[in-house]
Amino acid sequence: MATFLDRRDAGRKLAARLAQYRDASPIVVALPRGGVPVGDEIARALDAELDILVARKLGAPGNPEFAIGAVAPGVTWVEDASVKALGVSNDFLARSVAREQDELRRREQTFRGDRPPLEVGQRMVILVDDGLATGATAIAAIESLRRQAPAGIVLAVPVGAPDTVGALRSRVDDLVCLDTPLFFRAVGQAYVDFTPTTDEEVHEILRGRHVEAGEGSL
Repeated sequence: MATFLDRRDAGRKLAARLAQYRDASPIVVALPRGGVPVGDEIARALDAELDILVARKLGAPGNPEFAIGAVAPGVTWVEDASVKALGVSNDFLARSVAREQDELRRREQTFRGDRPPLEVGQRMVILVDDGLATGATAIAAIESLRRQAPAGIVLAVPVGAPDTVGALRSRVDDLVCLDTPLFFRAVGQAYVDFTPTTDEEVHEILRGRHVEAGEGSL
């Protein structure tokens, strides 16, 4: 049985569990695409700024849905055990990294335009996605944020695979996950409506937030 009507419903429910961070003046950083509607609801509830961090999965040979790593700004994270077990060549890995880094830059330009990322140094960061399956992109995003020396990182997701949630707890200062189904199959099982978030929706959410803040349009 689904736990959330859609991503915005999930964001509102998650925000209630994050209320303790409101006084810390956090910045909400969402993983596009699906994490952005969730993050938008959290940012509104906590009266926080909203930004994005693009992370891209590195798919296995012949099975692109199986993550063997991920890239994020300034970070390439590789799951060494999976790479070794699958016999992934250095050439395949290098080509995958280059391709996903190009896509990462393209998406940042599409979503953000010429607006630079918000500064997260010495600030409490709430990193948001619509769910955790393998956790590869979340790990890359966490490592990317760590390089910017935030005051702390809270990973907040509506739903996650129990093993993944357990493994990621040690990588952040706090992890808030509302649902860890015992028989986890996919993130979408927790939602009634899991329609893919589009590039246009992400752009419009970010544009709307910055217009509201009096910073003009993107």
